[in-house]
Amino acid sequence: MTDPTQHTPTSTPENAAPDVSRLTDPAFLVHGDPDVTGHLLDRASSAGELLVAAVYRASTHLHRDADSAAGRNLLALDAARYGDRELAARIAAVPVVRETGGWGVAWATGSPIDARLRQTFTGHTGWVTAVAIMDMNGRPHIVTGADNTVRIWDPATGVQVGEPLTGHDGLVWSVATVVMNGRPYIVTGADDMTVRIWDPATGDQVGEPLTGHDGPVWSMTTVDMNGRPHIVTVTDSDNKPVRIWDPTTGVQVGEPLTGHDGPVWSVTTMVMNGRPHIVTGADDMTVRIWDPATGEQVGRPLTSHTGAVNAVATVVMNGRPHIVTGSDDMTVRIWDPATGEQVGKPLTGHGGVWSVATVDMNGRPHIVTGGRDKTVRIWDPTTGEQVGGELVFPAPVTTLAAIATKSFIVGFGHDIALLTHL
Repeated sequence: MTDPTQHTPTSTPENAAPDVSRLTDPAFLVHGDPDVTGHLLDRASSAGELLVAAVYRASTHLHRDADSAAGRNLLALDAARYGDRELAARIAAVPVVRETGGWGVAWATGSPIDARLRQTFTGHTGWVTAVAIMDMNGRPHIVTGADNTVRIWDPATGVQVGEPLTGHDGLVWSVATVVMNGRPYIVTGADDMTVRIWDPATGDQVGEPLTGHDGPVWSMTTVDMNGRPHIVTVTDSDNKPVRIWDPTTGVQVGEPLTGHDGPVWSVTTMVMNGRPHIVTGADDMTVRIWDPATGEQVGRPLTSHTGAVNAVATVVMNGRPHIVTGSDDMTVRIWDPATGEQVGKPLTGHGGVWSVATVDMNGRPHIVTGGRDKTVRIWDPTTGEQVGGELVFPAPVTTLAAIATKSFIVGFGHDIALLTHL
């Protein structure tokens, strides 16, 4: 039997006319020689051939060095960016030797793509730097920050909901969601050193901007205090970079949390010993845990990274929360917050790690990471091993967020994509 993962024949008999129809064969696109494929792209004429040519060219600079699995992932992603989900599905179904863990692209935006060619929806005109998930009308929705706007997306269709939220005077670096008076609201932080709250139902800003930081607001999260959600924000300022806010009053709560020696890039929350705690990662290569009720640091700093800690998240292992961190030192590390010790070996393979999240896969939580090397990788936290091959993107992966069981959002370049476990 012929091995379906072997390359489709790529040579053309001498003096024979190039068979342009091969462009519509997904197996040829995945396994074909890039030189031969590129030769055919210029001869595309039908609507289907022209679409395939545009899809292939979207990441043509990456195809030559990509193996069949990475190339298939790129082609499926770019087909989704052009709005052709049927083509994306056919490409994703092509067998390859090294599978990527069974993840497929449900949809993707195509912001930089020529409007005359794409069939998909566009939005941001700058790099997507933040993503959060919000329940709206009984369903999860995606909230993204980029350029100086915030946008809401329907995950079922990839269509933008309503008009962009505008008001920040600078790039939006962070987004979160908070429930007040039984309704969801969006919280954003930006280059203009302000934090703003928005009503997604109306698109209007709620109250005055929260001010006090003297640097861009790089990351944010929410933490429960006294039975109500509060906002935690961090900046690259050396002057009191971690602050807690009451969203109902717009007033800062307590004194800023101090201890990091330099800018703070990332923040998350976790429950430890039945109480909420704040976790921060910073330029000083440390991770710190804080008690929001007292503003005091809990235990000693977590140290092992040799580069800035760009991303923090939590994952449940053996029934207890653990901290996951990603760094400029090209490693992902898992920590036991109860002991302050690193668990297992560093997870390696990335370039600089810019984003970390967790997602359910096969009934167990897994770690998802993305970074400067334009890849997303899935890890089994119990073994420390990568699950499947890396997923390749045409731009660095700036942000990640789990949206539901077996699904997560990837922010890369100007675009976002929904990936699901097949």
